[in-house]
Amino acid sequence: MPNLHPTRYYDRHFQQEAIKILPGEFYATREKGIIVTVLGSCVSVCLRDPVANICGLNHFLLPSGTDEGIAHDLMSESARYGVYAMELLINELLKLGARKSQLEAKVFGGGNVLKGITMANIGQLNANFVLQYLRTEHIPIIAEDVLGDFPRKIYFFTETGEVKVRKIKSLNNTTIIDRESEYRMKIKQKPQSGDVDLF
Repeated sequence: MPNLHPTRYYDRHFQQEAIKILPGEFYATREKGIIVTVLGSCVSVCLRDPVANICGLNHFLLPSGTDEGIAHDLMSESARYGVYAMELLINELLKLGARKSQLEAKVFGGGNVLKGITMANIGQLNANFVLQYLRTEHIPIIAEDVLGDFPRKIYFFTETGEVKVRKIKSLNNTTIIDRESEYRMKIKQKPQSGDVDLF
């Protein structure tokens, strides 16, 4: 769901206002700033209309890691959650004045970080879903950094569309994994679904 009251903070390193997005949230804006999120096995899509200079980012996970078919079937139960998450972000961009035909995508995440889960690689399935969805919707992917064994911190600069990625190779605590595991259990118990019409 959208982050209606996002956590805002001043990023001292980049000397700009930043907005933090958590699992299950998305944010779109036409304002200058940085959208920040931390990804383990979740994926984020940074979408931008470079003509209207409208940007957005989501952070989501498919509720099931057992359905190998979601890499190929956008209508599977699990993939429908991802479609819903993508359409929410796209609709928010369109409301702000973006045009779908002008959108460009950068894709991140899908790391193999949820150790000990006896199922298909969740990160791989999430990455496969996002890449196929964007191809199906004819949204060009101009950059991607997916898979691998490390979490990532994403900095999306809304003014330029630039994305900086920091791979977190040493975890001081389990916050990232705990947050994604909690989010995964929540959506598995009650998958978010619904019909979203693009306009």
